[in-house]
Amino acid sequence: MIKIDGSLIIQMVNFIVLIWILNFILYRPIRGIIARRREKVNGLEEGIERYEHDAAEKDNALQAGIKEAREKGQKEKEALEEQAREKERQMLEQINEKARADLAEIREKVADEAESARKALEPRIDEFADQISEKILGRAVQ
Repeated sequence: MIKIDGSLIIQMVNFIVLIWILNFILYRPIRGIIARRREKVNGLEEGIERYEHDAAEKDNALQAGIKEAREKGQKEKEALEEQAREKERQMLEQINEKARADLAEIREKVADEAESARKALEPRIDEFADQISEKILGRAVQ
């Protein structure tokens, strides 16, 4: 059987001293190391979050820059296309104007040539009429 005597008090004091010594020598340093490690991990996690946030902001800025550059490029492209259409319109207008002038000149030449041919053939109308009549009738007409 177990007797409760003075050795129980000695064991209790021994246990309390042992807990105090272990706390002072072993547990406090370990808790300090764990606390420093926790602070370091928290700091690293905050750094990671900060870098992720910065990366997301930079990505957003890059996407916005790309979008802006595309819009600017599209506007410049449209402006260049409009300039090209205007230049094409001007060139076609010049070509059409030259073609009209050439056509008028050719018509004038043809009219002049037709008039000169008419004037050249007019004195011979009677002669041609006689020749045609002879061919149709198959005999000489007087």
